[in-house]
Parts: sequence; C-alpha cells; structure tokens
Amino acid sequence: MANTSVGFGVVLIVLGVAGYFATGGQSPTALIPTGVGLLLVLLGFLARKPRLRMHAMHGAALVGLVGFAGSVGGLGQLVKMIAGETIARPPAAIARSVMAVLCLAFVALTVRSFIAARSARRKASSSPAASA
Repeated sequence: MANTSVGFGVVLIVLGVAGYFATGGQSPTALIPTGVGLLLVLLGFLARKPRLRMHAMHGAALVGLVGFAGSVGGLGQLVKMIAGETIARPPAAIARSVMAVLCLAFVALTVRSFIAARSARRKASSSPAASA
C-alpha cells in the first residue's frame, strides 16, 4: 500500500501542476491537489518502514478522505457542465472532479487493505502454529 500511496500522490501532484499552468498560473488554488499529493507521497515513503507502516497508512487514508471531502463539490459542477449549463470555472470543476475520484479510489483501496491486514492478523493468531 505504500507504493499505492506514492502513486496516487504523484498523480495528484501532476494534476495540480497541470491545473495551475492550464489556468495561466493565475489561480494558486489550482495547486491544492499538489499539496494533497505531496502528503500522500511523504506518507507512502514513511509507510515503507515497518514500524511506521500502520500509522503512516492511516494518516494517508485520512489525507485521502479530507481530499475527497474538499473536492467532491466539483462533481456537481461537472454534471452541470456536461448537462450544458454554464459554470464559472470549468477547468476547476474538472480538476476538482478528478481529485475527488482519485481520493475516493485511494480511500477505498486503503480501507480494503486495512480489512485484509486485520483478517490476516486474526488468521495468523488463531492458527495452530501461532499457539504452539
């Protein structure tokens, strides 16, 4: 999961930088995905250390959840834009929507990983070899 965190982080960094330059560098808020991405990359690298893995990945899941919560409003704007309505900042709606989808996918993957890890720990602790 550490590599997954780094991968999603890199994609968010690219999204933020691309969004910033697509707006002609006029909107510093376009770099918000870059900030979220940097945190995911940092936590992904920390999660490569076994003693920090659990805490780093829980932190990464929290960052992903906050990233989703902060960008999910873009999905509504994107739907309006697709329906033909005029919205204030179409590139922002697209970037926020992409960020929301990426963050939601990341959180889903981390939750799935947490469930699998807990199941594996339970299975290992209840096996006959563990009690011997």
